[in-house]
Amino acid sequence: MAHEYDVVASEEVYAGRIISLRKDTVAMPGGGDSVREVVHHPGAVGVVALDDQDRVVMLRQYRHPVGAHLWEVPAGLLDVDGEPPVDAARRELAEEVQLSAERWSLLTTQHPSPGFCDELVVLYLAEGLSDVARPDGFTVEHEELDMTVERVPLAQAVQWVFDGTIRNSLAVIGVLAAAQVRAGSPQLRPLDGVCWSTRSAGAHGLPDPLRRPACGAPVECEVAAQERGGRHDQVGSHSQPDRRGVPTAQPRRQ
Repeated sequence: MAHEYDVVASEEVYAGRIISLRKDTVAMPGGGDSVREVVHHPGAVGVVALDDQDRVVMLRQYRHPVGAHLWEVPAGLLDVDGEPPVDAARRELAEEVQLSAERWSLLTTQHPSPGFCDELVVLYLAEGLSDVARPDGFTVEHEELDMTVERVPLAQAVQWVFDGTIRNSLAVIGVLAAAQVRAGSPQLRPLDGVCWSTRSAGAHGLPDPLRRPACGAPVECEVAAQERGGRHDQVGSHSQPDRRGVPTAQPRRQ
């Protein structure tokens, strides 16, 4: 039987605009406990937008923590109360690169730094692109004023990953995942197949609007899906047209 890593005590150390830091005392195998420092993050979405010429819509944005401009895909925080991840992705695509998409697919979900942070990033593939105005009320500001957008052939973007030109982890994963979809047609999950663990959704009393997956499945659904051979019980295609428009809620920018 697997050991239960129970949290026997938790102390919030810092609460910022986007992230917070806490110290958890965790029960360890064999008796005793140990302190783990945990950064809580609301989560994020990213979009690999492919046009009809198999070019990836990429942007180059300054990132202060690393002191450099990085090639990225459109992305943003999951910090609008009650907003489903795919709607956040639609909004980010419109806000950052002024595009909408006819077809949406769930590509990957990943924890970028699970050793100390509970952030979960949901990555989508967007196809059937068309121009759209930015949502009402959205203002381009800060680093986005310096941001450039370019359409890069998918094969070239893959090479950029191996050249080290693309170093943003979400862009690396997204470009390689999209290339695999084009090359091998892997089975993708439905759009609502995002499962949020209890800790990723703000455990220990920390606020987070996304305590349950958008699909409504229990937090154990990733394990259950593996036992079912990788399939979800929820009905739905992994590729759905965008008919709902773009929400206009104003999120925090990061």
